Amino acid sequence: MGRRRAGRRATGLMIRAAAALMALVLTSGGAGAAGTVTPEIWPVPARALAADPVLEAQIDALLGRMTLDEKVGQTIMADVAEVTPADLARWPLGALFAGGNSSPGGTGLVPRERWLAAADAYHAASLARSGIPVIWGTDAVHGHNRLIGATVFPHNIALGAAGDPDLVRRVGRAIAAEVAATGLDQSFGPTLAVARDARWGRVYESFGSDPALVARLAGAAVEGLQGRVGQDFLKDGRVIATAKHFIGDGGTTKGTDRGDTQLPEVVLRDIHGAGYPPALAAGVQTVMASFSSWNGAALHGHQGLLTRVLKDRMGFDGILLGDWDGHAALPGCTPGSCPAAMTAGLDMFMAATDWRGLFQDTVRRVQTGEIAMARLDDAVRRILRVKLRSGLFDRPAPSERAAGLPEPGAAAHRALAREAVRRSLVLLKNDGNLLPIDPGLRVAVVGPGADDIGMQSGGWTLDWQGGIGRNGMFPGATSVFDGIREAVTRAGGSAELAPDGRFATRPDVVIAVFGETPYAEMAGDRPDLDFGRSDGGRAQAMLQNLKAAGLPVVSVFLSGRPLFIGPEMAASDAFIAAWLPGSEGAGIADVLFRAADGTIAHPFTGRLPMAWPGAGDAARIPE
Repeated sequence: MGRRRAGRRATGLMIRAAAALMALVLTSGGAGAAGTVTPEIWPVPARALAADPVLEAQIDALLGRMTLDEKVGQTIMADVAEVTPADLARWPLGALFAGGNSSPGGTGLVPRERWLAAADAYHAASLARSGIPVIWGTDAVHGHNRLIGATVFPHNIALGAAGDPDLVRRVGRAIAAEVAATGLDQSFGPTLAVARDARWGRVYESFGSDPALVARLAGAAVEGLQGRVGQDFLKDGRVIATAKHFIGDGGTTKGTDRGDTQLPEVVLRDIHGAGYPPALAAGVQTVMASFSSWNGAALHGHQGLLTRVLKDRMGFDGILLGDWDGHAALPGCTPGSCPAAMTAGLDMFMAATDWRGLFQDTVRRVQTGEIAMARLDDAVRRILRVKLRSGLFDRPAPSERAAGLPEPGAAAHRALAREAVRRSLVLLKNDGNLLPIDPGLRVAVVGPGADDIGMQSGGWTLDWQGGIGRNGMFPGATSVFDGIREAVTRAGGSAELAPDGRFATRPDVVIAVFGETPYAEMAGDRPDLDFGRSDGGRAQAMLQNLKAAGLPVVSVFLSGRPLFIGPEMAASDAFIAAWLPGSEGAGIADVLFRAADGTIAHPFTGRLPMAWPGAGDAARIPE
């Protein structure tokens, strides 16, 4: 109970902070009239799925027999930490989600069997109440990251550095299989933000700052999760994908999370909208509205962008989903009441804190006509369309569906994650061609990230902000040091772990692993890009001591974004941007070292997905 109360206090603080921020941006104005759009200038993507009269007739039949309560229930997605299967006998909810700190039965980390048992119970309860199966989604942004033992893939910024749509597609497929293996139906990804300011705390969820790069990877990410239309679309082992966050979340002023993106419409379209046409053409079934605003108008209530552009102009016919109580920040709204969001085009509320109140209030708003019945019916039609397309009505219980799928953390998935790590590494400096290293040498591995799988995985790992994971909580995973030790031992060399930089035996070469500690949205925002300022100069001092001792130093920098690291790079002979590699740290060793026969098995191939800041960057000066 204490943990639950603490979680609710934190929830209240988040809601008040979001509301205050939204009130600020709504009064701040911006470039252009708030809320006005010109739909005809937006693209019309190729239609992924042709209209299906048979499916629409099924929807008509379902709508015709649903009560008002059942219709409203379909539009609400509740947190599994706040709803039990027994609740579904009274409340005909359409969807559930496991938030960043939520698991079946509460907020603790639970094994796969508990996920499957809960999925079966929710599924059975929803069918018994209304005959309409519930959707269960989760933030699997770089793997099934609430599940101990799952494969944790590199975050999107690293996949952007690799730049390969086929790799992104294969990673998406593996994530979908691990999510489906626990009985869930939906992943809240891919993030299609075009990150323009590295101070933003969600940069690592983006593929990069180049709209062309995001567009190139967007469709592949959707196909990885959902499968290809006409082939394996939403078959067993696939999940419903969610393109997010529509739109402009990566362009807020000063990189403030949930802030205001102040841009002309054509810039919003060409930069921040770049990933959506390929995602829609790939058949993405859900789009999530952004917490942020555009020119002072909050996206959760932006009828112009949500309805006139996304639905009417771009032809999106799936579910437009809200973010975590995102509706509550609209003027006049609360977590338990927001007719404005549905009227603007939201089809499903992500009701994190007051789903019961929201259900009752929405029923009343429809009864009084404040929410038009036609708008409610359209929302429910979209939700039923996705449920029918994904086969939820025809499939057996979640545990039966999952029976033939690979176990989370399967060897093939870990091998894929390791490939993604080595292909994402970017070589920023290599004086004297120090890299790749002879694995037969004496190697010292130093720094706080040397043997810390939680740190190398970053936020959205085991919990929302990350940072709780200790190595023992990642069965089957490898730290950076684990991989180095394996590589050099196999070749006859030796590896000593010395996190504080003090080693027992003088090495031939030192590998220093350091960088950002885990964070996620909001907490990850920073006022500048100076790593040394936030690090307190500790990494710089360690590297300078090593350099003064006459030792060759290779720096492996763990970060969710490019940061100014001039002094640290100056004190290093070689410097690698390793991003947030996830559970397969051995992928770094694959590229650091030559093969035992002296050949280079895995060269550096990663390219920067964002510009790396230099000493003169204004962004590193505190605001």
